[in-house]
Amino acid sequence: MIRTGLDVFVDDAARYTHRSIGLIVNHTSVTAGLEYSWSVLRGMGLRIRRIFSPEHGLFGAEQDHAAVTEQPFIDDEVVSLYGTSVESLIPDPSYLEGLDLILFDIQDVGSRVYTYANTLALFMESVQGREIEIFILDRPNPLGGIEVEGPLPAEGFESFVCIYPVPMRHGLTVGELALLYREVEGLDVNLSIVKMEGWRRRMFYQETGLPWVAPSPNIPTWQTALVYPGICLLEGLNVSEGRGTTTPFQVFGAPFIEPGRLADRLNQMDLEGVRFRPLCFRPAFHKYANELLGGNFIHVTQPGRFRPFETGLAIVKALFEIYPEPMEFLHDCYEFNSAHPAFDLILGSSLVREMIQKPCDLEILRNSWNKELRSYCHTKENFHLYD
Repeated sequence: MIRTGLDVFVDDAARYTHRSIGLIVNHTSVTAGLEYSWSVLRGMGLRIRRIFSPEHGLFGAEQDHAAVTEQPFIDDEVVSLYGTSVESLIPDPSYLEGLDLILFDIQDVGSRVYTYANTLALFMESVQGREIEIFILDRPNPLGGIEVEGPLPAEGFESFVCIYPVPMRHGLTVGELALLYREVEGLDVNLSIVKMEGWRRRMFYQETGLPWVAPSPNIPTWQTALVYPGICLLEGLNVSEGRGTTTPFQVFGAPFIEPGRLADRLNQMDLEGVRFRPLCFRPAFHKYANELLGGNFIHVTQPGRFRPFETGLAIVKALFEIYPEPMEFLHDCYEFNSAHPAFDLILGSSLVREMIQKPCDLEILRNSWNKELRSYCHTKENFHLYD
C-alpha cells in the first residue's frame, strides 16, 4: 500500500509545533487509519488556527453548485471557500492574518473541472508575496498519471472549472498541478510538496490499497471517478448525468431517449474498454426530478483501455445525431459564469460544440487537438514527481 502525503507528514509533524497553521481540507483528509487530519495534527501539538473548506463543505454534505454556509460538528473556525458569488472562492485577507503555514490535503479525481484543485490555485494567487508557506500533502490521481485526454482551454473561457492550462484528463497529482500553475502564472509562492511513498504513474486508484473516501456526493466510488471526465460534459446539456440516483455519472438519460436505440448506436462505435446497457431510471432530484427517463448504464470492462473523455464525446455526438430536435446546449449560469454556454465552459472553448453542431466525424473531433495535447505531454513531464 502506498503512503499519502498526509501520512508522510505526520511522521515529521513534531517539527511544526511552533507554526501557526491553516488547513485547506475536507473529509478526504484522512490518515491510513481513517482519522481526520485536523484531529491527528492537533493531537500531536500542532496549532491549527483556521480550516478552509472547498465546494461541498468540510464533510462533503452539500450538492454541486450549492453555497456552503454551515460547517457542523466541529469546534474549529471553518471558513468556506465556496459561497454565493465568485468573490467567495478566495479567502478574505483577514482570514490569512497570523498564519505562516497552509497545509492542503484533499483527494482529487484527475479532471480539470473538478473544483478542489481549482480552490488551491485561487488560494495560491491570494497568498503570493506573503510570508506564508504552502505544503501540499499529495494524494494519488485516481486515473493514473500517464494517460491524458481532451483539448486545452482557450483564452477567454476562464472560469472556476477552467483555471489550469491542462486538458480534461490531465494525468497529474494535485502537487504536480500546483507546481505547473506556479510556473505558468509566475506566482511568488513558497510552495513545497510532501510526496507520497510508493505511488507510480501507471496506478489506478484500486491498485493503491488506500480506502476510497467519496470526495463529493456524486463521486461515491472509484468507478465513478473513472467515467467522470467524459460524462461531466452532460452537465452542459438537457440530459441527466445521473445525479439524483445511486449511480451518478455511470447512468445518464432523458425523457426523449429510447434506451435500446442509443445503446445499439454507442456499442457500434467500438469504443475501447466499455459497453452500454439500456435501462430506465427515475432521479430523486436534479434534472428531471421524479420523471421516468430512458438512458444507458456505462460498464467499464477494461479500465486500462477505457478513454472516459472520448467516450463522453461519443455520447454527446450520438445524442445529437439521434435526437437533433429535443437536444439542447444549456445557457444557464454555470459556476458563477454566464458569459458562455455551460458546455463551452466545461470544455474551455466553443470549438467542440461548433464541430458537433456541424456535424463532423468523431475522428476529426479527436484529431483537432492532437498537436496541442502532444505539446502538453512534453510540458507535463517537467513537473512529474513520481516514476
